[in-house]
Formats: sequence, C-alpha cells, structure tokens
Amino acid sequence: MQRHGYGGTPALRYRYRVAGCVLLTVQLLVVGWLALRPLTAPWVSAARLEPLATIRADLALSPWDAARSIGAGVLPFAPLGVLLPWAGGRIAVSALGSLARTLFTAVMLSLALQVVQSGVVGQVLDVDKLLMNVTGVALAHVAVVPAVRARLRRRAEGRPTPPLRRKEPDRGLTPTIPRVGIAP
Repeated sequence: MQRHGYGGTPALRYRYRVAGCVLLTVQLLVVGWLALRPLTAPWVSAARLEPLATIRADLALSPWDAARSIGAGVLPFAPLGVLLPWAGGRIAVSALGSLARTLFTAVMLSLALQVVQSGVVGQVLDVDKLLMNVTGVALAHVAVVPAVRARLRRRAEGRPTPPLRRKEPDRGLTPTIPRVGIAP
C-alpha cells in the first residue's frame, strides 16, 4: 500500500488543500474588510514612513494600551503564517525555504493592503503596520508549521504516530517472487 502526503489518499490530500485555500480566502477577505473600512476622523495625519516610530509611540503609552495596539498590528495577519503553507500543500520542503516564501507573500500582501488602505478615508500608510503584520506571520509560522510538517512526514513515511485506528502492515511497494527474491 503506497502512502501519500498527509497520510491519506490523494482525494484526502486534495480536500486538505481545498480546505486550506478556503480558509485562506476567508482570512484575506476578513482582514481586507477590516482594514479597508473608512474611519471618521476630524483630521488625517501624514503617512508614517519612519520605521519603528509608531511602535515607540505605542510603547510610551500604558502597558495595556501598548499591548493592545501592538497586538492589533500583529494578530490580524498571523493566521497567514499557517494558512499559506497549508494551502500550498507540500510537506517535504525545507523549513527555511517555506519561511522565506511565506514571509515574502505576507510582505507583498501587507504592502498591497497598506497602499490600497492609504486611499481610504481616514487611513494612512504606516510602515510599522507592515512590520507588525510580517512579525505576526513569522511567529505563527515558526510556532506551528515545522511541528505539523514533521508529524505529517512521519505519518507519510509510516513511522509510528499515535494510532487512531489499526493500520494494515506495509508490505512494500513492489511485489516480489518469494522463491527468487527479486521483483518481476
């Protein structure tokens, strides 16, 4: 019996990828909707292009306000750190390559969102939001993806994982002739 990625049949693997793509689409729609709502403000400040200036200003506030403000920049994009590799569907990939691809995609999505957001009433371009978004993606990716991929690889290779049900023993990929001991 040949094993496939995610420890199941190709149809099950396809369902995992489709579920990842659907969740990724929902996440991007929600983040886009939240970020592109017009804000009512009596004035609009200029674009904040100095790196870490907004974060320093947030840290000057009370600890609770600083945590809330920085968390609001880190958390919305954080699920992309897991959903982007999940939608990709590959488990046999280098950890550094996966992180680089995920971060590049997150930077491009966040940058596009920041540019589009600067055209919305009451919203301004902020470099620190970009940095916080990418930091959230990186933290989520590093915390979850390598462990999940290692478990899926062990499962695909037939190494022991906590069984959910009894499996048929692996008899090899090619049948052999018992008396000769070679494959036809």
